[in-house]
Amino acid sequence: MKRFTQLFQQVDATTSTNEKVKALQHYFREEEPANAVWAMYLLLSKTRKRLITSRVLRDVFLQISDIPEWLFEDCYAQVGDTAEAIALLLRDTPFEAKTASPIPLHVWMETIIPTVKTMDSDEALRNLIVSWWSSLTEFEVFILNKVLTGAFRVGVSEKLVIKALAAEFNLSEAVLAHRLMGDFPPTVEFYDALITEESETDGKQMPTGPYPFFLASSFEDARLQEAELSRWQAEWKWDGIRAQIIHRPDQFAIWSRGEDLITHQFPEFSVPFQQLPEGVVLDGEILCWEDDRPQNFSYLQKRLGRKRVTQKVIDENPAHFIAYDLLEDNGQDIRSHPLSDRRQRLTKLLETADPKWLSLSKAMPFQSLDELKQLRDQAREHSAEGLMIKAIDSPYLVGRKRGYWWKYKLDPMTLDAVLIYAQAGTGKRANLFTDYTFALWNGDELTPFAKAYSGLDNKEIDELDKWIRRHTVEKFGPVRSVEPIHVFEIGFEGIAESKRHKSGISVRFPRILRWRKDKPVKEADTIQAAFALLETQK
Repeated sequence: MKRFTQLFQQVDATTSTNEKVKALQHYFREEEPANAVWAMYLLLSKTRKRLITSRVLRDVFLQISDIPEWLFEDCYAQVGDTAEAIALLLRDTPFEAKTASPIPLHVWMETIIPTVKTMDSDEALRNLIVSWWSSLTEFEVFILNKVLTGAFRVGVSEKLVIKALAAEFNLSEAVLAHRLMGDFPPTVEFYDALITEESETDGKQMPTGPYPFFLASSFEDARLQEAELSRWQAEWKWDGIRAQIIHRPDQFAIWSRGEDLITHQFPEFSVPFQQLPEGVVLDGEILCWEDDRPQNFSYLQKRLGRKRVTQKVIDENPAHFIAYDLLEDNGQDIRSHPLSDRRQRLTKLLETADPKWLSLSKAMPFQSLDELKQLRDQAREHSAEGLMIKAIDSPYLVGRKRGYWWKYKLDPMTLDAVLIYAQAGTGKRANLFTDYTFALWNGDELTPFAKAYSGLDNKEIDELDKWIRRHTVEKFGPVRSVEPIHVFEIGFEGIAESKRHKSGISVRFPRILRWRKDKPVKEADTIQAAFALLETQK
């Protein structure tokens, strides 16, 4: 635990990518495999399970400290994180600290922390947590608290972990990314297999394991100005769940881009997709589909996060898979083949597929950038959110590699809305009001319609924060009601009807596009304008 804490402090204390990689590389070189695999598991954010809520940790702390609840809440408001606030305040909490021999990270993760589940009373749980706190340093308490609440995050991306492992063990980053896809057991056996030299089996993943997803970069028309456009094709960019569907001998699985196994959320796919030949992996998009058209993303949301999807939910929100690519054919990894070859194989594969469940993404050639723009402008007519532009000779790579695939999205829908509520952010923004609620006119009243957290630069955030503090009308816990004076242009990707929201609508991916200091509040948009947008999208 101590060595992992030191690693955390090293990577957290620098913004240099090279320094982070060096620290990671040194750790993996010196640490025992049993601890290294758990460190990797934590760094890759695989520990999402919450064993204890932040509220329980807070209550335990208040029971053993002399700090009143109101003061703790003020401290939390400054820090923006319960786990960190407790770790900092424990320095001045008068309880008997215990000295103990350093315990390896893997013992904490495999033996000690799981004992939380065996506690049969609140008192027993409190005593257990306090005994842990008393034997750890401030930073170790912070890490323990984050692990317990399932919220451990560190300023290290998966890419940096892979880069460090690749450098230390002389492996290619692509092979490591492939081996680390999906969940994995944090065992010595897995770690030893992970860092072994590349072999012929690296083209084939575990029985239901996915491949790393290839991602597109934002479109830069300058890149295509001098390009031979016959080498490129366009496809519709759909607003669904990017997924890989895997059918291998006696195995069937659906993996999301977020590396979640979502097979159980689309049970109706099992029979039609297992009628495809064995040894295939499809990359594509899952959408809710009706009358040969995709439905709004809100329909798909009704199927997500469920342990069991009922027949009623399936019938009301029918799913469909649009295939973009073929990654494995007849058990062979074909990602290194050009897109044209993969598409040809995919087209042949889908000739006998049931079109109710599965269809091929349409490839559209274009002769000029003007023609490409015209195609993009037609996207909403097809219920798409823009275009994907792909080089027909491109391999299927790992992550976001510029120059092969581009995403050319539609300009966002926009409404001018009034700021009515503000709340402090979290983490580094805990001392600033950065979370905003915006409203539209509904007659003579302002009705909330969206929250946004991004879009302003640091100078604007500071300016708005000072204004909010001076113009607070009322406080509701952490939320402040402010004078309805400022208008902001809010952009979003989609709009749908919603019975859960007072405005009657919900918007997808709202963000601030600009601060409309030139616009008086009475000229902000109305709920009726929002519904007009909704009708246009329909």
